[in-house]
Amino acid sequence: MDAAGMPTRKTGEKFAFQAEVKRLLDIIINSLYSNREIFLRELISNASDALDKIRFISLTDAAQLGEGDRAKLEIQISADKAKKQLWIRDTGVGMSKDDLVSNLGTIAKSGTSTFLDKYASSGDANLIGQFGVGFYSIYLVADHVEVVSKSNDEDKQYIWESTADGSYSILEDDYSENPDLGRGTLIKLTLKGDAEEFLETATLESLVHKYSEFINFPIMIRKEKEVEIEVDDDDEDDDEDDDEAGEEDADRDLDNVDLDDLDADAEDVEEDDGESFNTKATITKKVKVQEWEKINPNKAIWLRSSTEITDEEYGDFFKAISHSSEEPAHWTHFKAEGDVEFRALLFVPTKAPWDYYDNFYQRKANVKLYVRRVFISDSFEDLIPRYLSFLSGVIDSDTLPLNVSREMLQQSQALKTIKKKLVRKALDMLKAMADLENKYKNGEELDEEDDLVEDDEGRRREEPKEKEPYTKFWQQFGKAIKMGIIEDKSNQHRLAKLLRVYTSRSTETYTSLDEYISRMKPDQERIYFVSGGTVKELSKSPFVERLIKKGYEVIYFVDTADDFMMQSLLEYNDIKFQDVSKEDLKIDDREEKAVFKELKEEFKPLTKWWKDILREGHEDNADLETVKLSNRLVETPCAVVSSKYGWTAQLEKLMKAQALANNQKQAFMKGKKILEINPHHPMIRYLKDTVEENSEDEQATRIAQIMYEVALLESGFDVANSKGFSDNLYSMFRDWLGGGIAETVDEADDDKLDEEADQEEIFEGDYHDEDGVGGGEHYDSEEGVDDKFNFINRDEASDDSWREDYSDEL
Repeated sequence: MDAAGMPTRKTGEKFAFQAEVKRLLDIIINSLYSNREIFLRELISNASDALDKIRFISLTDAAQLGEGDRAKLEIQISADKAKKQLWIRDTGVGMSKDDLVSNLGTIAKSGTSTFLDKYASSGDANLIGQFGVGFYSIYLVADHVEVVSKSNDEDKQYIWESTADGSYSILEDDYSENPDLGRGTLIKLTLKGDAEEFLETATLESLVHKYSEFINFPIMIRKEKEVEIEVDDDDEDDDEDDDEAGEEDADRDLDNVDLDDLDADAEDVEEDDGESFNTKATITKKVKVQEWEKINPNKAIWLRSSTEITDEEYGDFFKAISHSSEEPAHWTHFKAEGDVEFRALLFVPTKAPWDYYDNFYQRKANVKLYVRRVFISDSFEDLIPRYLSFLSGVIDSDTLPLNVSREMLQQSQALKTIKKKLVRKALDMLKAMADLENKYKNGEELDEEDDLVEDDEGRRREEPKEKEPYTKFWQQFGKAIKMGIIEDKSNQHRLAKLLRVYTSRSTETYTSLDEYISRMKPDQERIYFVSGGTVKELSKSPFVERLIKKGYEVIYFVDTADDFMMQSLLEYNDIKFQDVSKEDLKIDDREEKAVFKELKEEFKPLTKWWKDILREGHEDNADLETVKLSNRLVETPCAVVSSKYGWTAQLEKLMKAQALANNQKQAFMKGKKILEINPHHPMIRYLKDTVEENSEDEQATRIAQIMYEVALLESGFDVANSKGFSDNLYSMFRDWLGGGIAETVDEADDDKLDEEADQEEIFEGDYHDEDGVGGGEHYDSEEGVDDKFNFINRDEASDDSWREDYSDEL
């Protein structure tokens, strides 16, 4: 019994989990990694860790690093196509025999993790390889692996080899096939038949740029190049006699050729008196040589302090990661601390790609995630929102939760924190661009942190390098910000601050919402806007007539995204937006309200009559809800506005243009239309007087229908029955011209048609039928007969007398 009086459970027999190594390797190789090219990243990461280890150890024991070539800390990559082998070598800490058994012979045993445990009290060595499985990704591309390694702890060099069959072997290296490493590790991969692409230098170089570009240590790749050297003419003749032997010697000897000595060997011999002479004729010969080239010249500048980095360095780095020749428009460089620590460097490009908006919903930000400078991913659906996909840059963190394959991030609270900080910093960067432009426009003094330039004498002058940085940004990426207003509710207000628009007072330059509010009238309670095709069209829109006349400023939305954006952006700084093309327009004028109320009673019979004649017997006008007086029109007799929650005319056009538009859904969302009439317009007054005398007047009815359809067009809507609309217009024009004119035209047309029919009958009967000449190639028209026989009038040739006169021609 235990202390609580419960029966004590017996201790069971303990067993160890059994793992079938071959099966485990198969899972790691075929299930852990989604892309086999990842093997090179893993090997370079391991090599980088080995180099970091020896450098870390040498801080307290310099002798461990060695001298001469042994002291060089670098990674070398070379390929042998003949043997189908890929070599990756580092001059790092190396491994002893026991290390080979412990680290490579035990799956999921990480030498890096052990190293960190050992030196935990000495500080963080900043190493990435801590899972112990990355090495086995080599079997994605190789069917035989040799690991040659030499540690400072042992005098001997050992070889570890395996074919991933569940076993491995270790033997002492006799140096018959492998170089004396001195210290470090050489991995020799014999590639599978379907992996020979990784023997191509261009492929290897591309993978290094993708995954390991910012490794701290030089990554050298062996390249074959063609150089020109001068040789004696006699030697050239000998080479031609035995060309094959010469090529073999060149391939064997030029591996170690020193290019700096080639020119020296070809120099003329100088005598003591300074005169040079050459006893043999020399010629130029092209030979192939092998040499090492560094392929990761770019540095991880985000790890440095921003005060130490010049604008030129930032520009060069942006060009390197974005593959652009343009300078960046702006950038932000920051370090985030707290629950999640990371460094980030984000750039705003100067220009958008030509197809940026064509693939907007599939486009990803050109921002790469690194963990200790090793590339992890560039898929940022969870970190960079789509509307910021124009950004380029890097994020580097030491604390992100990665899965074992390091190809993706695990879902966690850390991701949400990083995303929030990234978006905040990106929007702050855009706001800084806008503020800088405003300071220049307003002639304000620039702060020390503002972007300044030097004049020819090196003095600082208060003038930004780019006078309109944000305007140019908006022209390129403004639509993306509008999509952000729609999609990102949590940052909608910050994004709305970045919004730029045209207005009735600013038709050629952009205005911000803050500037609009600063110009609002004291009694103005709404932000007025209207959407349409162009600024010129909207400036003449009937919807803005009275607003502009009374001194109100109206925003002109001319972009296709604006109508969708305004469905989400309902207010700004607690001021509601008002679409002036909708029915609920409110203009604050108490004096006019009283007059307007009297006019509504006066015109009530006309509005009722107009609604009835438009609705009765006209299915095309079924979406007309009512007819009422307007307080927004000045010069236009009438206009059609949308219901409060219905689509505007512009939005209706956009939805109709969708390839997969749903007509039933559109009918519901379009809402109702309201015909608003201007009680001060003479045409409306004429209709009012006419209807009061005779409500059955046909002309008044026709005019009312035509005016409604014209108002539809002028308001941006489509006329449902375009044929009926045109017939009504033509009918009205014909009545206006007068009945006599119309009858004369009809009679003239009938006479002409009758005359042509008679002439055709005479000509075809006498010529084609009786003479038997078919086809009418030359004589099947009146014009043809006149030209051939010089007839003046076809009626005069109704008999056959003309045949005798023109028998020769026939």
